[in-house]
Amino acid sequence: MVAVTLVIATILFSCKDDIPVAEILTTGDTPSQRVEGMTVVQFTRGVTSFVVEAPLMERYSEAETPYDVFPSGILLKGYSAEGLLETKIRADYAKHINEKSESEIWEAYGNVVINNFVKGEKMETDTLFWNRLTQRIYTHTWVKLYTPDMFMQGYGMESDDMARNAVIQRPFDSYAIVRRDSTEISYIDTVNFIGPLLK
Repeated sequence: MVAVTLVIATILFSCKDDIPVAEILTTGDTPSQRVEGMTVVQFTRGVTSFVVEAPLMERYSEAETPYDVFPSGILLKGYSAEGLLETKIRADYAKHINEKSESEIWEAYGNVVINNFVKGEKMETDTLFWNRLTQRIYTHTWVKLYTPDMFMQGYGMESDDMARNAVIQRPFDSYAIVRRDSTEISYIDTVNFIGPLLK
């Protein structure tokens, strides 16, 4: 009995009054939803128009301004009205702000690569914004544009969201590749090419 009383007394008196307190977290600091291996498909008139893929999506719906983040990167594929893969946008990180306003802005950061397979063009930048409502993509940072006939670089770019008509706003050190041959085959869309038509 005495031994048990001593053990209990030792345990009770050895506890400190100043127990460390954890930091107070608000619900806006932690994700309210996590989705792994996310794939979202958007259809227009029964034809796939966009596919968004991400290894991880975190939704912060309790934040002052709700938003979604894609910390492990994002891949967006845009399809033409005929159902052909036309545009692919890849980034290391993305963010989408879920607020009701006149603009729905998506932000992409880190090694952003934009491919337009129909035109054979490729753009590289570090930051890209997509206004889904106006269907425009743009950046104010350094951008490089590769086409079958030229290389352009500069600061700032704007285009439609399929990257069909990209315009570099402040170009510098750009050059064209002039090589014309009567037997040359023009650019072929290798992503959607299924081979020659057989009779």
